[in-house]
Amino acid sequence: MVEAQGNAVTYIVLNVKQKPLDDVEVRRAIAHLIDRKLINQRVFKDQAQPLYSLIPDTFDVARPVFQDSYGEGNAQTARQLLTAAGYSAQNPLKIELWYPSNSVPRTLIASLLKSLAQDRTQGLLTFNLNSVEATVGNNNLDKGIYPSYLLTWYPDFFDADTYIQPFLSCAQGSATSGCKQGASQAQGSFYYNPQVNQLVEQQRQTQDPQTRSALLLQLQEKLAEDVPYIPLVQSKEYAFSGVGIKDAQITKTQQFPFWTMRRAAGS
Repeated sequence: MVEAQGNAVTYIVLNVKQKPLDDVEVRRAIAHLIDRKLINQRVFKDQAQPLYSLIPDTFDVARPVFQDSYGEGNAQTARQLLTAAGYSAQNPLKIELWYPSNSVPRTLIASLLKSLAQDRTQGLLTFNLNSVEATVGNNNLDKGIYPSYLLTWYPDFFDADTYIQPFLSCAQGSATSGCKQGASQAQGSFYYNPQVNQLVEQQRQTQDPQTRSALLLQLQEKLAEDVPYIPLVQSKEYAFSGVGIKDAQITKTQQFPFWTMRRAAGS
């Protein structure tokens, strides 16, 4: 068996235009609650890995910004933020969490998050689960129907930009109205930040690797600060070869090169 890091990322998209998720402190409270290691154990049987940025760690520019900012399942801080925002056991925060009905992993993640909220927030937060067929859900993300939604992103090409521009960029909008037209609208977050728009374009245009790395770090830090998305897990990929075969591998671009394989000595 050959195990390799995958490039698919699973995350929660939060609609920053819908109440109560228009309050960044509410979004941060949810981020504090997330226990990625438990998700990996319970849902994936350790066949994935925790993800702390939208950029997976197959890229050197990835930084664990959510781990640095929110830790791992920090329920105490989540409760403090929810209490400060005016929520209590008598007046709990209720969030609709949508997921594709035909995705077993995301169905299980949704159920686990609901249980985590019930168990660890002492009644301050409740996830109300709703499912929809994946095609219908994906086609309706840009309409602002869903307060929150579980998604998995498969990259278009092997570059960190494919985890940044399609999520954070917005062609038209404002801080008050959110994104009216652009990538973040298509993702369902409706996130708009003019500074982020500028950083996205700068990292796309610069030809200096160090400058680009610094810009991508700023973007990841803004992602953790504003929390329009919460990264959850990064996939792992597996390949299997028979007895007598050696040097099978999976590349970072998820290719399976036959030319590296050899017959083992004595076989």
